[in-house]
Amino acid sequence: MSDNPLRLAVIIGSNREGRLAPVVANWFLGLVEAHPSYVLDLLDLAEVKLPETQAQKPAFLGAYDSPLVEAFAERIEAADAYVVITPEYNHGYPASLKHAIDSVYHEWKGKPVSFVSYGGVGGGMRAIEQLRLVFAELHTVTVRNTVCIPMARLAFDANGVPLEREPLETAAATLLTELGWWARALRSARSANGFPR
Repeated sequence: MSDNPLRLAVIIGSNREGRLAPVVANWFLGLVEAHPSYVLDLLDLAEVKLPETQAQKPAFLGAYDSPLVEAFAERIEAADAYVVITPEYNHGYPASLKHAIDSVYHEWKGKPVSFVSYGGVGGGMRAIEQLRLVFAELHTVTVRNTVCIPMARLAFDANGVPLEREPLETAAATLLTELGWWARALRSARSANGFPR
């Protein structure tokens, strides 16, 4: 591990019963834990309990009415970078993920985001393209390289190991390297200049 590791928040976006997310996440988290640049903070939206309705005050005002949202905001604020793990549902991403993203505002700013997606033939790419628009509004940098897992329910063996490991591991390594570059550059810029509010 480097002397000044990056704090990486991995957000599992699906909270559905019977979801494939734990299989995808466990595989990816194993790669993150072996990477020397990162300290991991896992935010599984099936376990991170946010209020079912939005706080009365909009998140962009920076005033959170709920202690649950405040705790979530603190973890988002502490991160240097994010990886969002998302399925594609009906050509989009889960409502639970949109709700979590919209629950906080300033804490995202000036940080990089990348994606691990899974789904049918497209591997979740349509979910990622929608998320890029959302995160652009939050003043983040979305990293070009992603991991997309097509036909995801057929892509892993009974132990959660990808049947075709090499292309997925290569994509994940590229993602983590590029994300690390952006995270260091933006952390340095935030430290020197803050981020315009």
